[in-house]
Amino acid sequence: MDAEAWDERYAASELVWSREPNRLVAAELADLPPGTAVDLGAGEGRNALWLASRGWSATAVDFSQVALDKGARLADDLGGGPDGGPDVTWVCADATTWQPPDPVDLVVIAYLQLPAADRRRAVRGAAGMLRPGGTLLLVAHDSTNLAEGTGGPQDPAVLMTAEEVLADLSGIDVGVVRAERVAREVQPADEHGGAQRRTAWDCVVRVVRS
Repeated sequence: MDAEAWDERYAASELVWSREPNRLVAAELADLPPGTAVDLGAGEGRNALWLASRGWSATAVDFSQVALDKGARLADDLGGGPDGGPDVTWVCADATTWQPPDPVDLVVIAYLQLPAADRRRAVRGAAGMLRPGGTLLLVAHDSTNLAEGTGGPQDPAVLMTAEEVLADLSGIDVGVVRAERVAREVQPADEHGGAQRRTAWDCVVRVVRS
């Protein structure tokens, strides 16, 4: 799916995703001291806005300008701008190739479901953004979700496992904090859920750059 298609999807509703951060992202990063962060494939910026609310200087990167504009309006509603509020920079760019001007403390990739070659480019690029000691957190629909879970993309080519993500990072000096399949209970209203209350399967990978 290209940027134009995503622009249409974001334009068709008030919010495609919730205002709240992804729960796995929030759980993993709640105790991390604030610094500089990048949210790759940020969509409407819910994770970037959450990080900014906790003192992070966040950059939200997505190829949909419509999504970023909606995120910026959310920031304004929360009191963003020069007088205070969430510190988020909105960047319309390809998440698989964009790089920040300076190393950062944290990169979040949440549900950026891409074919293997694109995913590898995004993951390696994300690791390359980190300063020594910086954290990369990836949360995605696991490959097993197609047969064993509910909701999420139905194309196996854009699903992944934690082992595949770690393989993407081969040759990059990182320490693995967490790399596993995680169960997530979903309700029908969950944007990543299915038609009924069931278990979905995600992969979670958290590494620290050496």
